[in-house]
Amino acid sequence: MTLQQKVRADMVEAMKAKEEVRLRVLRSLLTLFTNELTATKRTPQDSLTDEEVLGLIRRSVKQRVEAATQFRSGKREDLAENEEAEAKVLEAYLPAMMSKEDILKMVKAKMEEMKVVDKSGMGRLMGAVMLELKGKADGKDVKEVIEQALN
Repeated sequence: MTLQQKVRADMVEAMKAKEEVRLRVLRSLLTLFTNELTATKRTPQDSLTDEEVLGLIRRSVKQRVEAATQFRSGKREDLAENEEAEAKVLEAYLPAMMSKEDILKMVKAKMEEMKVVDKSGMGRLMGAVMLELKGKADGKDVKEVIEQALN
C-alpha cells in the first residue's frame, strides 16, 4: 500500500469515527495530491511516488507550524492551537527525523572524506551531506551541526 493509498484509507476511517480535525487535514492533503498531479501534467487518477507524497506532507507541516507561530505573535492562541493540531495529524505520516548526534557523526565522516577543515568548504559539505540525508534530517539542523563542527 502506497502512502497515498494509506492517506485515502485513513480518511475513510476518520469519516467513520467522525474525527473532524483529522478528516479536514486528510481531505486537504488529498487535494494537495490532486493539485500536484495536475501541476505535473498527470491525471488525477495517477499515483504520486512516496517521495513526492512525503515532500508534500513536509511542506504542509512546515506551513502549519509557521502559521501557528504567526497566530501566536498576533495573540490568536485558538487559531495557533488549531494549526498545531493539524500539523500533529500530518506528522504521523512522516518518518522519524535523525537526531543531531547522528547528523554530527555523518558530518564528521563527510568532513574527513572531503578534507573540509574550515568554513570555506561549508557549501560543498552542506550539499554532500544533504544529498545523503534528504528526507531524513531537517536542513536547519544540518546547517547548525555543520557550523558547530567547523568551529
